[in-house]
Amino acid sequence: MKKLIQTLKNIWNIEELRSKIIITLLFIFIYRFGTFIVLPGIDTVILDNIKQSHKTTGLLGLFDAFAGGAFSQASILALGIMPYISASIFMQLMTILVPQLQKIQKEGESGTKKINQWTRYLTVIVTAFQAGAYLAYINGSYADAIIPAYRAFFPFTTVIILTSGTLFVMWLGEKIQDKGLGNGTSIIIMIGILARFPISIIQEWTAKQEKGGGGLLMFLIEIAVFIAVVVGLIILVQGVRKIPVNYAKQIVGNRQFGGARQFLPVKVNSAGVMPIIFAQAIMFLPTLVSFTNLDSKEGIIRIFNDQAHPLYMTVFAVMTIAFTFLYTALIFNPKQIAEDLKKNNGFIPGVKPGQPTADFIGSIMDKVTLPGAIFLALVGILPGFVERFGVSQSFATFFGGTSLLIMVQVILDTLQQIETYLLMRQYDGLMSSGRVVGRQQSSSMPTTTI
Repeated sequence: MKKLIQTLKNIWNIEELRSKIIITLLFIFIYRFGTFIVLPGIDTVILDNIKQSHKTTGLLGLFDAFAGGAFSQASILALGIMPYISASIFMQLMTILVPQLQKIQKEGESGTKKINQWTRYLTVIVTAFQAGAYLAYINGSYADAIIPAYRAFFPFTTVIILTSGTLFVMWLGEKIQDKGLGNGTSIIIMIGILARFPISIIQEWTAKQEKGGGGLLMFLIEIAVFIAVVVGLIILVQGVRKIPVNYAKQIVGNRQFGGARQFLPVKVNSAGVMPIIFAQAIMFLPTLVSFTNLDSKEGIIRIFNDQAHPLYMTVFAVMTIAFTFLYTALIFNPKQIAEDLKKNNGFIPGVKPGQPTADFIGSIMDKVTLPGAIFLALVGILPGFVERFGVSQSFATFFGGTSLLIMVQVILDTLQQIETYLLMRQYDGLMSSGRVVGRQQSSSMPTTTI
């Protein structure tokens, strides 16, 4: 406890870090405040009554989790940051697949600005499309909550406000990135997910309390399993296979360059959360057939909307493993790494430069990716498993899947930034032994920030 208090004092004594933390908390407060502002033209009393009998599940539940509950309460920020995430993922894939965009991205800061500007334009298009879909959802599920006198203006104002709301959230994320602490977009998503965590625990505790002493024991077991899953995810996120790299000595004048021994870090989970996101997007496509009235549907649509169904978990696990290998192959280029090592007079001991080095790195990557993909698939289907053992759906979503993986990655990255500030000011790190390793330290490996 004394160590924790001293660490907090050290953090507060660094003026720049203190300013970044305060600015980040301020922007987070603004975002959370906006999620409680209801769209114009909706009766909040009727809306609350409808919400009690109407639960968002499947794809809608995922959107609601990322938006911090704003989706289900018809907020002006109901779409959250997800349209921007969708546009960013699309542009990132295009920069990998389209050679012209690759050249623009390699132009340095000017190329990055162009890509970011095109991403913003694409965000407006995606948001307007999703706003229209959300309007149809409101007309189907929350039709009684729309004020009759405002019904004629409701479609136009709703699309404009939802689009503006997403752009505002995107602006908040960029401001957190520039003036705050951590990746702004990732922090906004994490805050939206964490906003539902206390309510889920309270609901689970209440449900287990009704079962008596046995229910209390089950609740404690659930918490223990949850902690174990978090520890396993930390190992997955920070797991690295280090490939030794030697650099040839060069003597220029009276100075010697190179000759050092370094390591090429190959992450166990290079693809991050992207395989789960891709798998969920495809798995939820059948549910779009019944976007507003799922209960009346049967067969494959109902199966693909139930994360605890055995067929759903099997297909989801296979797709997650496949997308892990696919996305890793897209962002990780062994041949390019081998060429860069050769240009910088670097070589792997016992391996010839050039194509043999590329083959060696590729084989290591495949061997490391396989257990990472299997563990990532287990993380993705774990909520379905725990739900089958009696855990409520709201609390089960935190046992794995996209929500928990995003939270672990973002928290580790933010702690790593804080530790960097502490070490730069000659303070001790956040832990008495070891270092907090975030994705930023493995800069040699291309990664995806969510």
